[in-house]
Amino acid sequence: MDFRGTIDKSLAWAGGWFDYAATPWFVYQAGIIAALFALAKLAALRVEPLVESQARQIKGHPGLLRVVIALLRRTDWILFAIFLLAALNVLRAVTWPSRTHLLHVALLLSLAWLFATVLSRIVRNRLVARTLGWLAWIYAALVILGVSDEAAEFLDSLAISLGAVRLSALMVLKAALLLIATVWLAVVIGNYVDERVRLAEELTPSIRVLVGKVAKIGLVLVAGAVALSAVGLDLTALTVFSGAVGVGLAFGLQKVVSNFVSGVIILLDKSIKPGDTISLEGTFGWIRELRARFVSVVTRDGREFLIPNEDFITQRVINWSFSDNLVRLDVNFGVSYDADPHKVSELAIEAAISVGRVEADRRPVCWLTDFGDSSLNFVLRFWIRDPQQGLTNVRGKVLLALWDTFKANGIDIPYPHREIIMKESSGQ
Repeated sequence: MDFRGTIDKSLAWAGGWFDYAATPWFVYQAGIIAALFALAKLAALRVEPLVESQARQIKGHPGLLRVVIALLRRTDWILFAIFLLAALNVLRAVTWPSRTHLLHVALLLSLAWLFATVLSRIVRNRLVARTLGWLAWIYAALVILGVSDEAAEFLDSLAISLGAVRLSALMVLKAALLLIATVWLAVVIGNYVDERVRLAEELTPSIRVLVGKVAKIGLVLVAGAVALSAVGLDLTALTVFSGAVGVGLAFGLQKVVSNFVSGVIILLDKSIKPGDTISLEGTFGWIRELRARFVSVVTRDGREFLIPNEDFITQRVINWSFSDNLVRLDVNFGVSYDADPHKVSELAIEAAISVGRVEADRRPVCWLTDFGDSSLNFVLRFWIRDPQQGLTNVRGKVLLALWDTFKANGIDIPYPHREIIMKESSGQ
């Protein structure tokens, strides 16, 4: 590109605007624009609260509400654009169109700024939102002012060569914009697909998570490839560079990759799934969510443990609900030697059945296990179907039911006791 020619075009454009600014009608239009902007600011103070109270009544559509609120935050610019459009039509009806050029440019720039600022409010990521907003407005301003070609030539002239690849500032800017836009769109579509898959009841929980993750990752990779190809970048030229970076990342991100692969294995073999009750290295809780790097496990006390996926592959995991939610629990107790062991067994079974969470279909059993030093020792075994609701609490309820039943039937639970025999010395 001819760098000198680009400078000459820019100077000619600036000179034309300087000559136009010296005319009386430029001053008139500038005064009209300033007055309309002040009027729009004052009117927005009265209009915005009235419209916002109506917009807040939108229920069940968070996306629509977000757009509406973003528009309301720019009520002054909306009114300013409306006032400019009205003034432009009035002036064109009473004078030459050439005397309204500044109003026309101001209207287009205000609409572009309105679009850019609303866009920055809609996108949740603040950095991406501000970047897209400013770049969109700058590009629109260059097009409106008629210098987009000169700006493109100037950016393209700032280039370096990397072997067969020519990287210019224009190409980098286009690639960055397209990458941001396409990846953001891919993430939005991926989240939508993930939500739809999670509602598919015919799929197992593990398959739902796997399909959602594959869709998200696949869409992001495709979006990146499309964006780079769209700006004319030959992806094959990056093979050597990507190979070197890949070797470095393989060493630096070994654990991350290991956890990611472990997560895929977990989803494929269905060893755990959301809702399962598990025990791992002293952590007991139910699985809330499966992520690419970790598994979210919520314990009974409300704490949420983020356990790396690799631990579920290499460590010993107890899945209380892997193939069936039915779980057996044992309660050990002892009674006095004066009690009838046959009656004790019957009463213990009745006490267990009286607890709501104990399965009545799988009848509890009670066995005499030992003649202890101070008591007859028994084990009471019963079944539950909701281990995620806790194990200690149901054991406690069964023990309380045993206590009440034994008290009502005169069966004692003995204290351990010892006999101490003291002998006097023969020499005294």
